[in-house]
Amino acid sequence: MNKQNRLSRASSPYLRQHADNPVDWYEWGEEALSKAAKENKPLIISIGYAACHWCHVMAHESFTDEVITGFMNSHFVCIKVDREERPDIDHIYMEAAQLISGRGGWPLNAFALPDGRPFYAATYFPPDQWMDVLNQLSHLFQHEYKRVLRSAEVLTEGIRTNPFKGISDSNPLSTGDYLETYEHQIEMIDFKLGGYIGAPKFMMPVSLEFFLQYYYLTGEQKALIAVTVTLDAMAKGGIYDQIGGGFARYSTDKFWKVPHFEKMLYDNAQLITLYANAFQLTNKLLYAQIVEETIGFAERELRHSEGGFYASIDADSENEEGKFYAWTKQEIESALEPVTAGIVLRFYQVTASGNWEEGKNILHYKDDKAKFAHESGISENELNAILRQANKSLLDRRNYRIRPATDDKILTSWNALMLSGYVEAYKALGNENYLDGALCTARFLETNMLQKDGLLFRVYMDGKVSIEGFLDDYAFLADAFISLYEVTFDLHWLNLSGLLTTYVLKHFADTENHLFFYTSDQAVNLVARKHELSDNVIPASNSVMANVFYKLGILMENDNYSQSAVRMLIRIKSEIARQGAYYSNWAMLLGKLVYPTYEVAILGGNALTVNLEMQKKYLPGALFAGGTRENLPMLRQRLTDNKTVIYVCQDKTCDLPVYSAFDALALMHGH
Repeated sequence: MNKQNRLSRASSPYLRQHADNPVDWYEWGEEALSKAAKENKPLIISIGYAACHWCHVMAHESFTDEVITGFMNSHFVCIKVDREERPDIDHIYMEAAQLISGRGGWPLNAFALPDGRPFYAATYFPPDQWMDVLNQLSHLFQHEYKRVLRSAEVLTEGIRTNPFKGISDSNPLSTGDYLETYEHQIEMIDFKLGGYIGAPKFMMPVSLEFFLQYYYLTGEQKALIAVTVTLDAMAKGGIYDQIGGGFARYSTDKFWKVPHFEKMLYDNAQLITLYANAFQLTNKLLYAQIVEETIGFAERELRHSEGGFYASIDADSENEEGKFYAWTKQEIESALEPVTAGIVLRFYQVTASGNWEEGKNILHYKDDKAKFAHESGISENELNAILRQANKSLLDRRNYRIRPATDDKILTSWNALMLSGYVEAYKALGNENYLDGALCTARFLETNMLQKDGLLFRVYMDGKVSIEGFLDDYAFLADAFISLYEVTFDLHWLNLSGLLTTYVLKHFADTENHLFFYTSDQAVNLVARKHELSDNVIPASNSVMANVFYKLGILMENDNYSQSAVRMLIRIKSEIARQGAYYSNWAMLLGKLVYPTYEVAILGGNALTVNLEMQKKYLPGALFAGGTRENLPMLRQRLTDNKTVIYVCQDKTCDLPVYSAFDALALMHGH
């Protein structure tokens, strides 16, 4: 066994995966930077994450090779970074790569001066090319330092450039802006196969949430079809684990058939929310099934005993991508009795030659279950019963295989997304276990990650917290706490959201631009202090924070918060329509501001029951407060003896009170 390097002491499971490398790895920090300055050596900053397939490939090919690593150790100071623990570092060097080539991804390999300023950055290299790059950049640093310094200065200036320079749009927010955003996005949808046109296909939950909201606000049927075509295709595809539940990170093809097999908490948490919301609108039982199975997967394979959720499950096992999830025809035949096996093989498209690689099959289906059942001479209920039992048998058999590794660090921001997913599942399906799950996750985060002054930690690992939170940790958790308040009417959660928001205002504010930096003013300085603005597979922390201000402004009747939400949106309004899918969460805030928001106050002994009855419906333009105490401004002087009363208000103007969820919903739909 190789002698272990200093990464053996790291908290990150990803960094520990490199503890056996002959590379003299350092974690990011003063020790590495001081060594580089003292010895006048450039930095190699290698950035990845535990579930990244090509990170593992490069580690196996290059970071275990004695010749390559000997050269790295002699000529560079080598730093390994887990991008999930340190997204602030990743942002800096990813932007360098994109400025150089217009491309990014992981593994990310950046070369920097001893003070951290990058002069070159790119992604994966095979061993021979990696060795060439090492030689060339080492030679340049030693013999043509002025060229290297100039590259670093230009790159760093590009990274530090104010993204808001020249952006000014003082026109009032309008429904026209919202409609224009939709028009830019809808033309990119693949209405035959779902998702956005082309391959690979990422799921982009927040973009699909925007289409759901757009349908609700405008009645545009095409927006709903964009969602349902996509959700149906994903649910049938190989990107969804048909026997174990849960989604892989993305599809390598345009059919959702062949995934990159890693499973990420952030994807699955957001997809629980998306499928729950789609079920509220459509009552399609498939969507409820996906919610239940995905929660089942997360609880079975990602949940920590105290209530938090682990970050991810690797794509690879036994040095082979997808081995854990793929099946041969013979394996299925040996696990099931013959009649069941025949149905399962046909339904999941399994062949002896394989539907993926030689002899290997990815379970997926093409026909609707009703059509397949009819052609098979059985009822749809019979088919569902057969599949449930077969899936259980196959899952039991699969559990004997060697599992992919689990990255068992717990991240605040991703757990906040899971907390929100639990709340949305509870609203849609009414399952009390999901509310219990939400409360358990919330208490874990409050107990372990949150300090009394509002400071958050980002990472929980082996019973210890580390790394002060970034803006996404604060924004996502503040938002999740608001959602939890709306289904429990427990003011404790709303107060915690306010505490986090106050901390953000104090330590993250960019007052010049009415936005927020990704890093706190308490954080160690990097070469630039950046803003996270564009929504991607995870919504941007600034867009979530703007939504938090919008919600708290209404629930707490705080005009400063409401004005902050509007100012943030106006600051980047010109990007919303132009950038389409990458500003979807901003576009949803725009929809809430240009269409009337309903403020619903429910007071009385039966408040929670009435509340859940109302929120079983998809109501993206409503906020809920209530309980048995008049403890918020919008609840004052509204409690009535012996009755549960509902007030439906808009812009602080209320209809006459009603006494049933049915009547309250009728008021909302009658406006």
